Amino acid sequence: MSLQQEVMTALKAAMKSKDQTALTALRAVKSAILLAQTESGAKEELTEEQELKLLQKLVKQRKDSAAIYLEQDRKDLALPEIDEAEVISQFLPEALTDEEIEKVVVATIDQVGAEGMKDMGKVMGMVSKELAGQADGKTISNIVKAKLS
Repeated sequence: MSLQQEVMTALKAAMKSKDQTALTALRAVKSAILLAQTESGAKEELTEEQELKLLQKLVKQRKDSAAIYLEQDRKDLALPEIDEAEVISQFLPEALTDEEIEKVVVATIDQVGAEGMKDMGKVMGMVSKELAGQADGKTISNIVKAKLS
């Protein structure tokens, strides 16, 4: 089942259960999918990679917003953002632990023969492509920096 069909099924379930947080999050996903489809020149389906990037972007937006709200001591605004991020995260593959990411980073560094921070771009590109949807770019970046410095 495609992401769009899964979202529609979840949207119908959220409507029946009157879950406003899930409804808001799922409508945002549906909207983002439709926008991406029209941007790409009326393709009928997005690739799985495009869907993962889209979902990650939506989750990151909500987490960033929640962090800003918490900095400003606005828990009333932060909690819905966190809840929406959790709803959207259901459609992402299982996230890897830092140890698992570190293993992939070390293997990639050995494979590329990276020797310092000048090779960070090469390593980041390969690791990001390999772990698409399973790890956050910021986490990968921090681990690569630690290993290369």
